[in-house]
Amino acid sequence: MNRSIRVRKGDFMPGKKKFWPLAAGFAFAAAALLAPAAPPASAERFNGETANVVAIELPVEVVKDGLPVRGLTVNDFEVSEGRKKLKVTGFDVVDLASAPSQPGAAPVPTAARRHFLLLFDLTFSEPKSILKARQSAQTLVANSLHPTDLVAVATYSGARGPQLALGFTADRRQIASAIETLGVAKPTERSQGADPLRLVYESELHESSFSTTRSINANSFDNKAEREGELLDTLKSLSEATGRQDRQNQVNRVVAFSRSIADLGRMMGNVDGRKYVVFLSEGFDSSLLTGSTPSDPQEQAQSSLTNETTPWARSTEGSTGDIKTLNQMEKLYEEFRRADCVIQAVDIGGLRGQGDLGFVRPNGKEALFAMAKETGGELYENWNDLGGAMGQMLKRTSVTYVLTVQPEDLKLDGQYHKIKVDLKNAPRGTRVVVKPGYYAPRPFAQRNPLERVLDAADTIVGGIESGSIAMSVLAAPFHLNAGPTAYVPIVAEIDGPGLLANLQGDVVPTEIYAYALDGSGAVRDFFSQNLGLALAKVGPQLKAGGLKFFGHLDLPPGDYSVRVLVRNGKTGAFSLRVVPVKVPAFAQAAGPVLLPPFFPEPPGKWLMTREAPRGAAATGQNPPYPFMMREQPYIPSSRPVLGAGQNAQLSLVVYNLGAGEVKTDAKVLGADGKELQAADLKVTDRERGGAANPDRLTASFKAPQLQPGDYQLQVTLTDGGGARQTSSIPFVVAKPGARG
Repeated sequence: MNRSIRVRKGDFMPGKKKFWPLAAGFAFAAAALLAPAAPPASAERFNGETANVVAIELPVEVVKDGLPVRGLTVNDFEVSEGRKKLKVTGFDVVDLASAPSQPGAAPVPTAARRHFLLLFDLTFSEPKSILKARQSAQTLVANSLHPTDLVAVATYSGARGPQLALGFTADRRQIASAIETLGVAKPTERSQGADPLRLVYESELHESSFSTTRSINANSFDNKAEREGELLDTLKSLSEATGRQDRQNQVNRVVAFSRSIADLGRMMGNVDGRKYVVFLSEGFDSSLLTGSTPSDPQEQAQSSLTNETTPWARSTEGSTGDIKTLNQMEKLYEEFRRADCVIQAVDIGGLRGQGDLGFVRPNGKEALFAMAKETGGELYENWNDLGGAMGQMLKRTSVTYVLTVQPEDLKLDGQYHKIKVDLKNAPRGTRVVVKPGYYAPRPFAQRNPLERVLDAADTIVGGIESGSIAMSVLAAPFHLNAGPTAYVPIVAEIDGPGLLANLQGDVVPTEIYAYALDGSGAVRDFFSQNLGLALAKVGPQLKAGGLKFFGHLDLPPGDYSVRVLVRNGKTGAFSLRVVPVKVPAFAQAAGPVLLPPFFPEPPGKWLMTREAPRGAAATGQNPPYPFMMREQPYIPSSRPVLGAGQNAQLSLVVYNLGAGEVKTDAKVLGADGKELQAADLKVTDRERGGAANPDRLTASFKAPQLQPGDYQLQVTLTDGGGARQTSSIPFVVAKPGARG
């Protein structure tokens, strides 16, 4: 659902009966959005980058006797960079034994979440071993990991290098789908509307088949057996060439592997939080690194005799390791240590014999052990019960202390800085596990596309509002058809000066992402949009106001966290806003449903555009335009700005409103949600909608005589039968003379 669009003046005007017909007086248009759209880019994660004040979050684990140490405070830690002590400016604790995982719970800080990258080795592993290992990986995710843990799925092959199938997400359904297909035989739907941030692997999942270990039933593919056969053939083609190569080619293949995985380690350094690569592989011949000697005593004796009597016949192939390969592996280990990323190696080979490719693979256990040991991980051979085997590690890492420091005058050059975290008065046997340093942020333009994608995805999954661009978002569910989903408009108002800050060039590459996550962290719908804003045509309007974007999500009944991210694709300036949305069943028996109060706003304030058509709209099946008052369309304000004492008109949309007199009760709340005073609100008109359509009430509201600032308007409706429903919207009391 990723689109790049070009907008002509006069397009996208809300109409009376259809979604986007032209309607005089309501020009819902951008006055020429030109230029190619930029590729997806990352939200800037380091606040204050331009001022060289950078917040560095350090996840710390404290372990004693193999168990996490609880009850520590900020005063127990000391952070230093060289001889200089760093002040701890922020402190957080996450204990997975008590961490909230229910809908509505406060989000866990990203730096405190465990990140598991499941990396399937398609080159140095038997294809059938890989297929069997999938189930162990799915069981680990479903039964052993905490709901707040984030999981990504990737593959490695000599032909393609590392391939990220799914970014870090808590969505267990998407994880199961990515594991099932190994990112190789991708669902057809992936080519249409693929998620640019890789949080959604497959859009349509069969919920009826979801269980603790599998989320895809036998009917989720047209022919599962045929699909398994195609996947096996693909894996064989990726693996067969490796096994039959001569020694030098095998060395070259290991060098290529070590370089690619080292790059992966460096990339993981840009991911916040505790990081683990679960490497599912049979490993490669360790003698390529260290050399080999015959293991059988009789062979050793024969080899010695041959060397003494016929030295000219001595063969050195395999007797010494390859220095180049060994050095490259050392670089791999160093990148992972610097990134504070641990390799947990899983030997999926079992008892080795002649494999399904017709040759015997060398035992790669030693190579896997070295990768794990050198990065602080472990080698797991009991891969049939991976969760049980990793149980001690999961328990040991269940408590994370997050320390925030702000190094002064930090150069934004991407350089590595060593740090040290000490525990004051630490009891004997206590071990502090923390990354040995951090990378200074680099200018946004210097980051590679995958770094930008992962960073943006991490921002959305983290769900903590942040960023330097002012933005407000309105989201409300409408029942526009008889289907099971609600039509949820997303109206984002983006501050123009913030979007333009530090920009050089004639085009503003603007990227907008909206994701709806349910209580389990599953993505239920999303859209993304890339815009190229030509400053020669729209610059004055952007500078005077900003950009107003209209998109939508289709959501079934439930509670959601709608997360909207906007960022400048050149500078990396961004904003994330999180809006809770409750989609009701809309059934008559469920009682009245009151949407947030909508304040119509006059045209001209914003540069306006909307998402490119998708789904039914792409085929011309447009839903009715939802924002109507007295049979006329209007444009709602996401965050109304009113002067003290100003009179404003608003619309109250109510489903299932009973007959008889309607009573209203309105209050003004502070930004903290505490009641300040009664609101001066009166209903002046009522348009009855009938059985399937909502009633629309027109009301007048007089802004209170309060100090300029942020407030909430809370409205409660009571119908003739006594049923009550309450909703609210934030608004601003502007300073005298300020433009509304």
